[in-house]
Amino acid sequence: MKFGVLKDIKQGEYRVIATPAEVSMIAGDGHEVYVQKGAGAGAGFTDEAYAAEGAKLVDTMEEIYAACDFVAKVKEIEPSEYGLLRENQIIFTCIHPAAHPEEVQALLDSKCIAFTAEDSHRCGSPNCEAAGKAGALFGLESLLAINGGKGKFVNGLGGAPGIKALVLGGGVVGKAAASVLHALGAWVTVMDINIGTLRDIGKQFNEEVNTMISNRYNIAKLLPEMDVVYNCVKWPKNASEYMIDRAMVRSMEPGSVIVDISNDYGAIETFHETTHENPRYVEEGVVHYCVSNIPGAISQSTSIAYAASVLPHFRSIMNSGIEAACVKDGFLRRSLTAYKGYLTHEETSGVQKRPWIRPEDILKIADQKLDPAPAATGTRSDLFIKL
Repeated sequence: MKFGVLKDIKQGEYRVIATPAEVSMIAGDGHEVYVQKGAGAGAGFTDEAYAAEGAKLVDTMEEIYAACDFVAKVKEIEPSEYGLLRENQIIFTCIHPAAHPEEVQALLDSKCIAFTAEDSHRCGSPNCEAAGKAGALFGLESLLAINGGKGKFVNGLGGAPGIKALVLGGGVVGKAAASVLHALGAWVTVMDINIGTLRDIGKQFNEEVNTMISNRYNIAKLLPEMDVVYNCVKWPKNASEYMIDRAMVRSMEPGSVIVDISNDYGAIETFHETTHENPRYVEEGVVHYCVSNIPGAISQSTSIAYAASVLPHFRSIMNSGIEAACVKDGFLRRSLTAYKGYLTHEETSGVQKRPWIRPEDILKIADQKLDPAPAATGTRSDLFIKL
């Protein structure tokens, strides 16, 4: 099989989906590897390093799409790529399909086979860990007076107290953010809807962080005393109310900070997406940091961890075929988003009201012993396609 590594083109993105280490192993399996020139430059991997591991270097993304059976990158498929997608071509990237209807339509129109990477991780994505840890630091940076913040230092000074930080969500992202904040001496409170998760967090941090059940009452009660708030919740895209509305934001002290790591419209009323080039804005007196690809700022570390985590999926698909790979890994199976013109992603169906078919049905593997995996989100859809 011909495997292609694209250079990501999203603004402010420096990660790469495969390092020379992964190229070496894929080539060692007998596959041809094509790498777009400069694909790894932003993460510190030279073209020469890829070539040394057997990759063929090409100049453009057009050449990658035209030559390769399997194409991979880190972030969403951009409009300039829609016309390059081909029937039966395998695509693996962070599609975020439920939030991007035009991208989904392009995938369906091309009749390619697309996997959305963010749903494929059994132990949580390294990107989530990276977003939480780096996001924690960007929140502290945003709190500096030179960035519009109130000018407090994370663990205080002699005679001046440290900051109070609220982490909303106790998953991989939230735990990662809390780990950095706790290590630096902030007063940390973590909220989640699962009391078992909160108990685990208490144990993880030797009961040195506060934990509370997450609901609008508790959030509204704490916001006025918080210096920095981190949203690490994957908010339902069809939710009817905000987790934090404008009045709640207004209740915070001027110069306080909100870091929306999850970066989902609908969770915080005052949210809008920003970039690394212009990461902050002030609304209701509160500094907002809402960069959508925070992990891109620590591109080498994230690329090394992320590439290692998705390599088993790449090798399984290329060495065993899509059907067998989806039988033995339920997390890969649930990440199948589009298959030869059919939508196969339940959350996208539920949010966009598109008909869908289960991956196991379109792949004709439902009668086999399938590796189980929980649904990626709580969104459900009964808009089934019948073949």
